[in-house]
Amino acid sequence: MTGVKVKQDNTFELIKKSLKLIDIKDYSQALKVVQKACEISREENLKERISVCLSLSGFIQYMLNPDDAESLLLIKDSSFMAGRSEDITSKLVNELVLGNINFSKNNKDIALIHYNNALKLSTVNDEFDLSDTINTRIKQLQNGLDYYLPTQSDPLVSLVKISRSITALTDIDELLTVIAQETKNAIRADRCTVFLWDKDDDELWSKVALGVEESQEIRFPAGKGLAGYVVKTGETLNITDAYSDPRFNPEVDIKTGYKTKTILCMPIMNNNGEIIGAFQVLNKIDGVFTKNDEDLLIAIGGSASIALENAQLFDQQLQMYREQKLLFESFIDTLATSIDARDKITAGHSSRVRMYSGLLADKIGMNQKDKAVLEKAAILHDVGKIGIRDSVLQKEGKLTEEEYKHIQEHVRITHNILNKIYMSSDFRMITEIASSHHEKYDGTGYYRHLKGKEITLGGRILAIADVFDAITSKRHYRDKMPIKNAVKIIIDGAGSHFDPELTKEFLSISLDKISKVFITNPKISMSKQDSDILKNYNLKQIYEIASDSELNDIQKQVLDIFNSYYYEKKEDIIEK
Repeated sequence: MTGVKVKQDNTFELIKKSLKLIDIKDYSQALKVVQKACEISREENLKERISVCLSLSGFIQYMLNPDDAESLLLIKDSSFMAGRSEDITSKLVNELVLGNINFSKNNKDIALIHYNNALKLSTVNDEFDLSDTINTRIKQLQNGLDYYLPTQSDPLVSLVKISRSITALTDIDELLTVIAQETKNAIRADRCTVFLWDKDDDELWSKVALGVEESQEIRFPAGKGLAGYVVKTGETLNITDAYSDPRFNPEVDIKTGYKTKTILCMPIMNNNGEIIGAFQVLNKIDGVFTKNDEDLLIAIGGSASIALENAQLFDQQLQMYREQKLLFESFIDTLATSIDARDKITAGHSSRVRMYSGLLADKIGMNQKDKAVLEKAAILHDVGKIGIRDSVLQKEGKLTEEEYKHIQEHVRITHNILNKIYMSSDFRMITEIASSHHEKYDGTGYYRHLKGKEITLGGRILAIADVFDAITSKRHYRDKMPIKNAVKIIIDGAGSHFDPELTKEFLSISLDKISKVFITNPKISMSKQDSDILKNYNLKQIYEIASDSELNDIQKQVLDIFNSYYYEKKEDIIEK
C-alpha cells in the first residue's frame, strides 16, 4: 500500500505541473509530463489517474494539432472511464478540457455548459485547485475575451483594478503607475509606460517605464519616437523585432543597457474618439504580442482613458485653486503691508499676532483648516485702520475720548471691507474672526458687545494674541513693558477680557516658541543651546521668576536668556 501511495503522490505532482504548463501554453513540455504520469498510473493500475491523464493528453494533442482526430477519441475514452469510476476529479478534469476545447473553437455556449459542470464538481472535490481557473475562464467567456489569454495573470482582474482607480485615485502620477503596472501584468510584458499627450506644448510625458528608475519623468516632443508616431497617426504598432524596424530608436537601449525585442504601442482615445495618449508595452514574456493582446489593450484603454481624463481635470482644477489661493494670499499680504506703511513703529504687528494665534491654535489642537482661516484673519484684523486718521493713528501720548472712539471704528471698518470681498464658505469666518478681536469675554468690548461663547473661538484667540503683542511691542508713547507686567495683564484679564481656558493654554506655551516671535532682526537667530533651555519653561513660569526678588543661578540664567530675545540685545545673542 505504501508503494502505491508514493506513486499516487508522484502522479499528483506531475499532473499539477502539467496543468501549469498548459496554462502558459507550453504544450510540448506539458505532454511529456502527462505521459510520465500516465506511465506510472498504468503500472499501478490507478484508473482514476489514467482517466485524468487521457483527458489532458487528448486536450494537449488537440491544441498542438486540431486536425488530429485521435485527440478527441482520447478525451471521449477518458469521459467513459470517469463515468464508470464515479471519480469526481476525473469528471472535473474531463469537463474542464471539453470547456477549453469548445472555448478555443469559439463554441461559447457549449463551453459555458462544460465549465459550469466542472465548477459544480469542484465544490465536491477540487484536489488540483481548479476552481479559480474555471471561474476565470467563465469570466473571460462572459466578457468576450479570447481563450488564449492566461488564467494565472487574469486580465479581468487588471481591468477591475483600473476601473476602481477611476474613483479611487486623483493623483495623475499614481494613476499612471497603477495603469502601467496592471497593463504589464495583464499582457505579460516586461515593461509598460502610459504616456499622456500635452497638446498645449505638443509633448508626451509620463513617469519612467516600470522596471527603470522610479520618480523620474519622461518628456519629449510628440513628433518623436514610436509613441509620438502613434499619437500623431492613430495607428497601432505591433513590432515583433524592434531592431529590424526603421522607426525604432535604439539610443535608449544603448544608454540603459536594456534590450528591446518586441513592442506593442497603441493610442489611448477618450469617449469622443480623441487621442489623449499612448500605451507602450515592451518585450512579451512568452513570445510576441498577439491580436489578443491588442484587443486587451483596447479594453484597458477604454477604462484608463476615463480615469486619466478625470485625473487631468482634477489636476487642472487643483492648479487653478492653488493659483487662486496664491492670489488671495498675495492680496491679504498687500492689505497688511498697507497698514504697516501707515505707521512704521507698529509694522509687523499683524504678522506677530498671526504667529501668536498659531501657537495658541496648536496648543488647543485646532485642525489645520481652521488654523489657516484664523491666521488669515490675524493678518487682516487691523485692515480697518486704513480708515483712521494719521493724526490719531500715529499720535504720541494719550488719546482723547473723541480720538479713542474714532480709533475704535477700525473694527467696524475691518468688517465692512472684508465683507465686500467675495470669499468661499471656508473663508467667510475670516471676516467674523477679524472683526471680533476687540470683543471682551464679559461683553464690555466693541464693536458689537458680544459676550462669552458668542464670540467665535478665533475671535477669542485673536483677542489674547492682539493684546499680548501690543503690550510687548514698542509704541509711540512707550517702550516694551517688562515681561512681568505684560504677563500680569494677561493673567488679570482672564474671565473678563479673555476666555479663561484659552488664557490658561496661552500661558502654558513654551518660551522658546514665544521668544522666536520677538525676533524681528533678520540677522538674529536663536541658538540651539538657548532653545533647549527655554523650551522647559512657559509664560506663567517666566512671570513667576521675574516677580521673585531672590533668584537662584538657574532662574537668573533663564530670565537673562529670555530677556536677551525679548529686548533683542545683540551683545547677548549669537548672530547668524
